[in-house]
Amino acid sequence: MIIITKKENIIYEEIKDLKPEFPDGIPEKIIKMKIDISEHDYHEILNNLQSKNLIIRENSKIKLQDIQDKIKVVENKREVKIEELNQLEKETLKTIKNLTENSLISRYTLEGNLLYGKLKLDNLKMYKLLLSLENKKILKKIQRKDGEYYKLLKPPIT
Repeated sequence: MIIITKKENIIYEEIKDLKPEFPDGIPEKIIKMKIDISEHDYHEILNNLQSKNLIIRENSKIKLQDIQDKIKVVENKREVKIEELNQLEKETLKTIKNLTENSLISRYTLEGNLLYGKLKLDNLKMYKLLLSLENKKILKKIQRKDGEYYKLLKPPIT
């Protein structure tokens, strides 16, 4: 699922509407003229859409990418981050479910999988994610004689 803001959706929908008229790509100036938005916001939104692989920008022209994922529209950037964290939490729970034995997973095994596995999180994102799961009472960090572990308190919702 791709999560975008309302402003991003306005520009994305405009690009979709103009696509039939410009098969070789829509000039950026045309979209800018149709939408009343500041220059800074406009370029920031285009960069965001490009980073989410919804559009391609080449030679001041914009082309739509073919996407298979659903697009979810939220109010603002803050909600985008919350939604992305929720998606990361779900993916993390799937990873934990695959790695756990008796609801326990070694701290280093879990952190290693989050850092270098499918999700490839950075240290800060991994820390925030694990903290979020602990705060939601889904995971609990425990100390045993043979090392540190995370205990899965609630079954994963997948």
